[in-house]
Amino acid sequence: MRVFTSLALLALASCVGSPLTTKDYQPPPISAEAVVEAVPTADPISRMGNKSPYEVFGQQYTVMPSADGYTEEGVASWYGMKFQGRRTSNGEIFDVYKATAAHKSLPLPSYLRVTNLENNASMIVRVNDRGPFVGDRLIDVSYGVAVKLGFAEQGTARVRLEHIPVDGSDDWRGAQGSNYGQLQVGAYQLRSSAEQVAANIRNILGEGINVHVSSVQHEAGTIFRVRVGPVDSSEKLYELQELLVKNGLSKGQPLP
Repeated sequence: MRVFTSLALLALASCVGSPLTTKDYQPPPISAEAVVEAVPTADPISRMGNKSPYEVFGQQYTVMPSADGYTEEGVASWYGMKFQGRRTSNGEIFDVYKATAAHKSLPLPSYLRVTNLENNASMIVRVNDRGPFVGDRLIDVSYGVAVKLGFAEQGTARVRLEHIPVDGSDDWRGAQGSNYGQLQVGAYQLRSSAEQVAANIRNILGEGINVHVSSVQHEAGTIFRVRVGPVDSSEKLYELQELLVKNGLSKGQPLP
């Protein structure tokens, strides 16, 4: 699909060390205590970012069918402000301070425990990007993760990667049999804000797709949720996510 291919190539080309891009640089400092590790959740393995095989700089890579049991040791590096706010390979927004990472062959998203073998510091990260495509590097982590693991200043470190399994995750790469039928695109304290977002999404998706605002009581007060769907297949839900991302919006959170 043309949209997927364009997004994937843009995301893959954005990884650290690409000879086609300018040098990355360090963001404003942050303390290790301020970096929070990722919390594994049962998000579906998306089609976006999981094309297999794929090619970067003339070399072909294959995405693993499953990350179960995966463990490996190698060199980690970090990426920073050059990529701040850009889309990752699976359509998420890169934040230099969040616990995320790029890997060449793990399904997206996946969760890893990354341990710095030089000081035994470790944390859980969410793998949502492709790379690194430089030398013998095994994984690129965000600058925040590098700070937490103690190698931000030196730039690289030898690490051990261990997959963190999550029960209940669907695999959308085949686009068959998903239990998800709608997307939550946002939640707002003001109904007017939610209605404005919903109107924008209706203009993007066109007629025939249900876009609605619903309210729910929360300890902070009433929250107004913008939801898309339901639709009758995960393939259709994936197509809607592609359209949202293409138009600069969040791809949304899949819901049953």
